[in-house]
Amino acid sequence: RSLVIQRYFLLEKGILKYSKRGAELKKGKLHGCIDVGLSVMSIKKKTKAIDLDTNDNIYHLKVTLSLFDDWVSKLRHHRVFRQNEIAMYPHERLLFHPSSHLSPNPNDSMRQECESYLLELNLLLKSMEVLHRTYSAPAISLMVPGCVSPPASPHLHTSHPNLSTAEANIQEAFAFLDSPDSPTDANRLQEDFCRLANNIHSTLRSAYSSLSAERDRVRHTIDLKDLPDGSRPLVHQVSNESRASIPESMSEFFDAQEYQLTSSSSENEASDDDSYISDVSDSVSIDNGYSNERGSERHDSGSGGSSVQVARRRTTLPSPQPSSSSVSLWNILKNNIGKDLSKVAMPVQLNEPLNTLQRLCEEVEYSELLDTANHTQDPYQRMVYVATFAVSAYASSYHRAGSKPFNPVLGETYECDRPDKGFRFIAEQVSHHPPVSACHCDSNNFTFWQDVQWKNKFWGKSMEIVRIGTTHVTLPAFGDHYEWNKVTSCIHNILSGQRWIEHYGEMSIKNTSSDACQCKVTFVKARSWSSTVNEIEGMVTDTGGRVIHTFFGKWHEGVYQGVPPSAICIWRANPMPVDQDQYYGFTQFAVELNELDAALKPLLPPTDTRFRLDQRCLEEGNIEGAEEQKRRIEELQRGRRKVLEENNVTHKPRFFKKSKDDTWLSANIYWEQRKNPRFSREDFPVLW
Repeated sequence: RSLVIQRYFLLEKGILKYSKRGAELKKGKLHGCIDVGLSVMSIKKKTKAIDLDTNDNIYHLKVTLSLFDDWVSKLRHHRVFRQNEIAMYPHERLLFHPSSHLSPNPNDSMRQECESYLLELNLLLKSMEVLHRTYSAPAISLMVPGCVSPPASPHLHTSHPNLSTAEANIQEAFAFLDSPDSPTDANRLQEDFCRLANNIHSTLRSAYSSLSAERDRVRHTIDLKDLPDGSRPLVHQVSNESRASIPESMSEFFDAQEYQLTSSSSENEASDDDSYISDVSDSVSIDNGYSNERGSERHDSGSGGSSVQVARRRTTLPSPQPSSSSVSLWNILKNNIGKDLSKVAMPVQLNEPLNTLQRLCEEVEYSELLDTANHTQDPYQRMVYVATFAVSAYASSYHRAGSKPFNPVLGETYECDRPDKGFRFIAEQVSHHPPVSACHCDSNNFTFWQDVQWKNKFWGKSMEIVRIGTTHVTLPAFGDHYEWNKVTSCIHNILSGQRWIEHYGEMSIKNTSSDACQCKVTFVKARSWSSTVNEIEGMVTDTGGRVIHTFFGKWHEGVYQGVPPSAICIWRANPMPVDQDQYYGFTQFAVELNELDAALKPLLPPTDTRFRLDQRCLEEGNIEGAEEQKRRIEELQRGRRKVLEENNVTHKPRFFKKSKDDTWLSANIYWEQRKNPRFSREDFPVLW
C-alpha cells in the first residue's frame, strides 16, 4: 500500500525543506528537510517521480506534470552547489544535517562526525590509489582536508588505545608529507601514503566497531545486574501523568520483572533466566544457556525424546570475517538504482557464510515462546506470545547489515534437527525465477511454516528488502492457526559509513481458527531527529476492537507487556558472543547452523547447504576458493536450467508441494526418508 500526502516544498541552497502548508514554512515550522547534496537522486520520467535516498530515509516525491522538468533541473543545480559547498567546507556538512536544528544530540553528532572522518579518509585513499596506478605522474603537492584529523578527546585516548594509535599514524603521515627530505619519486610517495592512509582507515574503523561492541556489552551487563532480593524494578521511574506513554528509549526499561509460565503452575513467578521466557513441558528438555568454554549442549535423542546424550556444538567460526575494502560497491551498483538486485552478481567478499535457507531457520531461535503459548489458556495472552515470537524473528539481523547470505540454488535443501529445543526444521529452494524459499518446522508444541520471495531494490544509499509471503503457526493444544505478514527491511549506508538495518511497517496477526482476538504490531520507522530506533508497539484487541493487552520494546533487545513502570518482560534477546564483530555479527545460534560433523554427514541429502563448497571456503577464510566455487556452482545451475528449458520440463521440488492457493507446504516425507536412510540411494541432481 502507498499513501500519497501533499506537502509544501522549498528548495534553498541545496536544502529541500517541507511543511504541511506554505504559511507554516514561512513561520519556520518545518515538517522535515533533506540535504540534496548528501542524497542520491533517482528520476522516473514515466511516473513523474523523484526518489531521494538519504542515509536515514528514502523519499518518494510525486511532482505535478507541468512542474516535473523544472523541479528536476533545479534539484540537479542545487545538488551540485551543495556538493561543492561540502567539498570546500567539509566540517559544515553536519551544520546542514536535517536533524541538527530539530534535536541536537551529542552522541549522534559524535557518531556522524566519526563516520564523516572515515568517509573523507576513504575517498582520499581511493583518489591516491588512482594516482598510484597512473604510469607517469608529475610532482604532486598534496592538500589534505582538515577533517581527516580525529577529534581531540583525551577521554577517548585513555579509554581506547586504538584511537591514540590512529592519531599517531595521522601525525606520522603528515610529517612524512611535509618533510623537505622526502623522496621526490611520485610513485614512491603515493605508494607510502596509500599504505599509511590504509592503516589509518583500518584503525579508525576497528576502533569505531570496538566502541560500538563495547557499548552493547555494557548495556547487556547493566541488563544482567540483579538486586540482592532478586527483584527487578524498572531503573527509570516516571510520573503518574506519563505512565501510559511509551518511553523515549526502551533501553531504560531493561530490568523489568520477568515471569515464567510452566505446565505445572499458572502463577507469576520471578525468573532467574536472563535470556527469555521458557515453558518447560514434560516432553521437551530446554537448555537456555551456553558458554564459550563448553559450547551449547546438543541432545542427540531425537525431538521430544527423554535421552540426555550430550555433544558439544561449536562456539566460534573457523576463521574471522575477511576485509571487503577492496570491493567497490558503487561500481557494481551505480547502474542499478531502483532495480531488483537479486539478478546482480556480487563478489563473495560481500557474503556471510550462511545461506538464505539457514536465515529462515534463525527465525525459530526463540521457539520457546511458542512452547509457552501452547501452554497458555488465556487466548489474549496466547496471542501476546505468538506476536512476540514474530518480533523475535528479526533480532538476529541487528548486527548483520554488513554482509548478505548466499543465494540458494534450485533444489538446495537445509535441515536443522534440534532435540535440545524440541523442533525439527527443513527448508528447500522450490523456485528460481522468481526465487522462492519454503520451510517447515514441527514440534510437540507447534508447527511453523512459510514460503518467502524476496524483492530487493537499491535506492542509491540504501537497499530496501520486501518479503512477500505469509507466515503460519499452529498450536495443537488449542487448534489455533495464526497467520501474519512480514514488514519491510532497509539497509542504510550501503556505500559508505556504518551500515545499519531497519525494519518498518505494520504486521497484522490473526487466528484463522477463532475471531476472539486480533493483534497489530507496528515496527516504528526511525526519524532522523529522534534518538529512538528499532522500536515496536503492539496491541491485542477483542472482536469489538477493545484493547486487552499492549506491549512495546525493541526488536533487537526485548519485548515488555503493560505500561511503564509496571511492565513485565516477555522476551529478551540472547547475549551476543564477545567477538561477534569479527565473525559477521553472528549470534551463537547462527554460529552453529553451518556446523557439519562426521556423524551427521551420512544422514544428510547431498543437496544440503552444508555441502556447498563456496560457503564452506568462505567460512574457512579461503576467499579465492570461495569465489571460484561460487562461479562453478552458478554455472552448473545455468546448465541445469538450460536442459530443463530445452526439454520443456518444469522443476519439481522434492520435499515440498504447491497447495491450491499457490503456497508451498511440506510433503511430509523428508524425515521418513532420512530415517532409513534413503538419501544415499535417491537420484539427486549435482548442485555443486
